[in-house]
Amino acid sequence: MKLKQLFTDDSAVSPVIGVILMVAITVILAAVIGTFVLNLGQGINQSAPQASFGFDYNGTTNVTVTHQTGDSIPGNQLNVTASGGLTWNEGASDYWTGTVDAGTSIEKTPNEDFEGETIRVVWSSQNGENSATLSQSTAPGGS
Repeated sequence: MKLKQLFTDDSAVSPVIGVILMVAITVILAAVIGTFVLNLGQGINQSAPQASFGFDYNGTTNVTVTHQTGDSIPGNQLNVTASGGLTWNEGASDYWTGTVDAGTSIEKTPNEDFEGETIRVVWSSQNGENSATLSQSTAPGGS
């Protein structure tokens, strides 16, 4: 047996490496295509916008929430909520309308005094999977 020829003969290395690379490329492509087909990447760009809101209270009868600075946000993704289960007189919809950008205001009138309650502007992602409190304020009065 020619031992020297056994160590120097590398004719089978190239096809084996080629097959391994082709299998790896196929697996990677299948994973990428599967991710898009199954829509697993939809939540990647669902990050909260950066915005600042001001709260102007008229005693305990109403509050005006104003977008002061930051990103423009679709109104159907913003909600004004209050702690303690407080509801608003406007009816079922607590959402803003149109695009909310600097200077846009909404006035909210509670069904009862909101003395000491925490009022929040909450953003929800379009698919409803993510949410974040963008601003909050405590109503005057209370303990």
